[in-house]
Amino acid sequence: METYIIRVNGIEYEVEVEKKEAAAGAVSEAAAAPARTAERPAAKAPAAGGTPVTSGTAGKVWKVVASEGAELKKGDTILILEAMKMEIPVVMPEDGKVASIMAAEGDSVEAGQTVATIA
Repeated sequence: METYIIRVNGIEYEVEVEKKEAAAGAVSEAAAAPARTAERPAAKAPAAGGTPVTSGTAGKVWKVVASEGAELKKGDTILILEAMKMEIPVVMPEDGKVASIMAAEGDSVEAGQTVATIA
């Protein structure tokens, strides 16, 4: 079960989402992932022992707000995604230090993709 904070019209809602198990015979994520192209470098590996912060939706990274090493509180914005003309913040799930940010402005991300880690 994963917990997300969603802001709607300035009001925050904390929601829990349960990940559905893959059906038998389904293609694994690794097999379904497209090959990386030479124009974009591979994503940075997550910091060892860090807690992953994932994207709640697919979109493009519009703005990276936090920097690596920043001490943030639960609910503080790490980066902002743009999806369907909406700005969607990716926030800290708990108090901590930003160990790494693995997405840059302009990058496309998938739902559930790790975009940062916290220590």
